[in-house]
Amino acid sequence: MDNRQAIGSWLSGPRAAMEEAGADFGYRGQQLGLPEEGPGSIARPGRRLGALAVDWGLCLLIAYGLITDGYGQATSNWALLIFFATSVLTVGTVGFTPGKRLFGLRVLDLGTGTVNPLRALLRTVLLCLALPALIWDRDGRGLHDRLARTVEVRI
Repeated sequence: MDNRQAIGSWLSGPRAAMEEAGADFGYRGQQLGLPEEGPGSIARPGRRLGALAVDWGLCLLIAYGLITDGYGQATSNWALLIFFATSVLTVGTVGFTPGKRLFGLRVLDLGTGTVNPLRALLRTVLLCLALPALIWDRDGRGLHDRLARTVEVRI
């Protein structure tokens, strides 16, 4: 193994190194019985981050325009509270937030296909803590989705 191959395997990550060694992980969502592409497939990180940015921006605009006089720590705190309430109410009832709908995403319960409001509450609490959302499994689901037994899919 030359230095370029060693550096390349380090840069591409452990999954690529294992696949090069012969391991077959399949596609994201295969273990969950979801299609590889198209409607019903696992949402990609770019879409998920875009939807989160739209939702956060809307909540920040609401907090800035309707609640606080200027931008400061209070505005961010109100935005987080609005984000929490919006996420619990919209994901718990229709399965998506305004940002998720804009990016063509929906949150589903793995068993029933619709999200129970209690699962939406758990998912949102963990999402607001941020750390569980940064830990992903091999299907691309965050820890907040795994603990709430939900999955974010494309519409």
